[in-house]
Amino acid sequence: MPRSDFAFAYPLRVRWAEVDAQGIVFNGHYLTYFDVGVTEYWRAAGLHYPGDFTTPDSDLFLIRATVTYHAPAYFDDLLEICVRCARLGRSSMTYALAIYRQDTHLTDGELIYVNANPKTRTAQPLPEALRERLSRLAPVPDTTHHP
Repeated sequence: MPRSDFAFAYPLRVRWAEVDAQGIVFNGHYLTYFDVGVTEYWRAAGLHYPGDFTTPDSDLFLIRATVTYHAPAYFDDLLEICVRCARLGRSSMTYALAIYRQDTHLTDGELIYVNANPKTRTAQPLPEALRERLSRLAPVPDTTHHP
């Protein structure tokens, strides 16, 4: 996924606790990096978790996370976590992510969240205020006829 596909990027420096004995980032940390990127994307859109997302009848649940590795990151690398909301459905939202170190493309990923009732785990429509703020940050395909 080319960097030009992303209007938003968040810088993050690799910390010692995130690398293995060879100084390479342990693969599970990329999901943490993705989570940090999405949280900062929401902040840039004027949204804050949990306040802007949760009610007694509604919360976000991650239902899918994928990571494709292209090259390793190392201790003390300065990374760019690139994020875009790739799709807004009726009750779900999909985020496309990529991580770069300068011009080196390290990973691609996708996170899919569903808005659901926390007690029954049944899907609930995404709040209109959330849709509006995300669309203000960057154009988002709205596919409300899908879950």
